[in-house]
Amino acid sequence: MTTFATEDRLAFASLQDRITDWIRDYADQAGMKSLVVGISGGIDSAVVSSLCARTGLNTFAVTMPIRQRPDLHDLSMRQGLWLKSRFSNVCHEVVDLTSTFDEFERKLITYPNLLGLANSRSRLRMVTLYQIAQSVNGLVVGTGNKVEDFGVGFYTKYGDGGVDISPIADCYKTEVWQMGRELGVLQEIIDAAPTDGLWDDGRTDQDQLGGLSYAELELAMAQDESVSATEDPKEYEVLTQYRRIRRRNLHKMLPIPVFKR
Repeated sequence: MTTFATEDRLAFASLQDRITDWIRDYADQAGMKSLVVGISGGIDSAVVSSLCARTGLNTFAVTMPIRQRPDLHDLSMRQGLWLKSRFSNVCHEVVDLTSTFDEFERKLITYPNLLGLANSRSRLRMVTLYQIAQSVNGLVVGTGNKVEDFGVGFYTKYGDGGVDISPIADCYKTEVWQMGRELGVLQEIIDAAPTDGLWDDGRTDQDQLGGLSYAELELAMAQDESVSATEDPKEYEVLTQYRRIRRRNLHKMLPIPVFKR
């Protein structure tokens, strides 16, 4: 994982201050009093929930297990406890959606697509966050990073992609990890293999992204946006794979098609 010099650490400290101010200013301008964010035990939601808490606004960190692996649920619970121990404005809510999802799955037993069911978990969580937000005059805060949201489209349409604001969507994953270190996020969360937590088999992000690491995806994203092509065979192979994933998910990142009269 990337390491950073002292001057870089100062830059990250400044970045997290600017993001915190941006969240607070947006909420103030929108007339909102609260921030609502789902926490999964992963680095992205750990960083975003910490940035939300730093605003001083009422922050609802919501753990939403659905048949969750015990280790992932434990990390989410520990993040909630960590936030509450440091910020008096944080409320940690635990909403177990397993029985709700079980009933949903039973109702749609004739449509048993596994990817569809994984995405439905994400959408059920989105609905939960918006129910809470509507009740507390709050904004739903997204946790997607730049590679996920604008590179490979690694999120659920109308699921974790359904948010009001996206504080880290212009930050690479490696930058999010570094912000996590600067914010004092639990080391176990920093070290944990990234996963969306939507599958019973516990598959990681890297498993779902063709074996590509976030560092490889970030380099490929930069190369894809550049006018010059890489001459390194391995990098070109990664770039080709990145473009294939991006092309498949591009519909998520584009506006909804509208027929024009």
